[in-house]
Amino acid sequence: MKKGKDVIITPILETDRTTSGQIISLPQGNVQVIVSKYEIAPGAELPIHKHSYPRYGYVLAGMLRVSNQDTGKSRVFKTGEFIVEAIDQWHQGTNIGSTPLELLVIDQVEEGKSNIILPDKAPSGVAN
Repeated sequence: MKKGKDVIITPILETDRTTSGQIISLPQGNVQVIVSKYEIAPGAELPIHKHSYPRYGYVLAGMLRVSNQDTGKSRVFKTGEFIVEAIDQWHQGTNIGSTPLELLVIDQVEEGKSNIILPDKAPSGVAN
């Protein structure tokens, strides 16, 4: 932690890898930054999806379980934790807490592109 007279800076995360161990690679060409706030009710699940570009999340409040269907691993993120999401791997987020989950999401995409890919049907062995 760095501390000045009126400013305190607390490092949260420093990494060059996603949560599944992939090296972070930024889009080529013009990059657009999109910032969103997700509010997810207790017990609610996001649909199974994947991302083509880097996506970062910061848990403002609550608990998020991310289940990666491609690796078979799950991880829980709590208030104050930062997420570097997997790229091109099917995964699903669930609010496993008893309070609403608030998640700040930052996407870095090629200009004009979306960063959420939904399957036509769930990947093999995955229930919708």
